[in-house]
Amino acid sequence: MHSLVGRRAAVLLCACAAVAAQAKPIAFANGTTVMAEYGAGTMVEAQAFYAPSYRFSAGGGWLRLDSDLDRRTREIGYVRANYLLERWNLEAAQANVFVWGSLGRSEDDGFGGSRLARNAGFQLDYETRRFYAALKSDLWESTAFSHRIDTVQLGLAPYEHDYRDLAAWFVVQARRYTGQIHRGTETAYLLRLFKGGAWVEAGVTGEGKPQVMAMFNF
Repeated sequence: MHSLVGRRAAVLLCACAAVAAQAKPIAFANGTTVMAEYGAGTMVEAQAFYAPSYRFSAGGGWLRLDSDLDRRTREIGYVRANYLLERWNLEAAQANVFVWGSLGRSEDDGFGGSRLARNAGFQLDYETRRFYAALKSDLWESTAFSHRIDTVQLGLAPYEHDYRDLAAWFVVQARRYTGQIHRGTETAYLLRLFKGGAWVEAGVTGEGKPQVMAMFNF
């Protein structure tokens, strides 16, 4: 009896771990992750990473920010390294701490030419097959600017799912920009769908602006 319970718990844990891997900067060893996000007319970002191990990935990306305060546009092309700092495999859940750092070149309407830009960030997340919570912070700095994007997400799944099933989540997101990008906290209401290595989420902000993100793991 105890061995049967143990096997069921192990299967559940593996399913949770596989599902949880989808939204992370490192999905699995020897895997490639490609991601693109459109954030309500304020942010557009594309990234691609390769992970030689489950703890580390490296790659590059491009970020564009359109300020709705002074109408400036900021673009940053960068290379980035991601690292899994800690992971907790619980009986029916998983929790993670990821950190990353980047270097890139930035162009901004507010200054001529380009500037060296540096970045640091982290993500904390916890997930079961019915509940998801994540906190993410991303800081960019150069000699001409400093901005940070802080994001909190809470998600609920209407049914339990395994890795091979189509998973559906209802997600509420709160995002705050600093550095003269956006005034106040931007909220969004999203429907998240994923199956295997494909992930898509879409919705609208409280102001009715669209937000879309797609991620694929190979």
